[in-house]
Amino acid sequence: MAKKRKVGNLLALAVLSYLTREPMHPYEMSRTLRDHGDARSVKFNHGSLYMVVQQLARAGFIVEQETTREGQRPERTVYVLTDAGRHELRDWLRELVEEPQHEYPQFVAALSLIAALPPSEVVELLGRRLQRLAEQRAEIRGLIDNTLAGGVHPLFLVEEEYRLALLEAESSFVERFIEQINHPETGWGRLWAEFHGEPTATYERQES
Repeated sequence: MAKKRKVGNLLALAVLSYLTREPMHPYEMSRTLRDHGDARSVKFNHGSLYMVVQQLARAGFIVEQETTREGQRPERTVYVLTDAGRHELRDWLRELVEEPQHEYPQFVAALSLIAALPPSEVVELLGRRLQRLAEQRAEIRGLIDNTLAGGVHPLFLVEEEYRLALLEAESSFVERFIEQINHPETGWGRLWAEFHGEPTATYERQES
């Protein structure tokens, strides 16, 4: 069972991780999130980042090291990780790696209610989803290949490999679902179409 965290936003996990490398101010954290591509995995904006930094400081996981000013720029407070913060980071990461969490993807919600749409429309929508999934897979594959070619170790792209595996699994599922609807002998399309008052000929076996 997942623990109740003092700061439960996954953005906090990223901040704690970055501070194991060196002390940083929030602007550096934001830049690191973007430069390392972690913004693809952790949702954030500047406002939420500063809020999380304040929450981590109140929880005792990070502390202010110094405040600096360069020229006319605003003051920037540099933060450093505490021993409590280092422990929290490792404990939280261990939990996330070890324990599957129940999530609520939007596509799963749509599937649970899919019968409210007629099968002909569902098949068309699923076909368009397959095209978009293929585009996303190609994008991620290109990102992985280009980054590896630049000399980055594969370990630092493992989240992209996981994202690609999920897209491939979803594509396979969607293809099977379309087949389950359209199959002329065992498909679900005929009864489903009848329920919506649609013609059923599309889903019936055509005799030669």
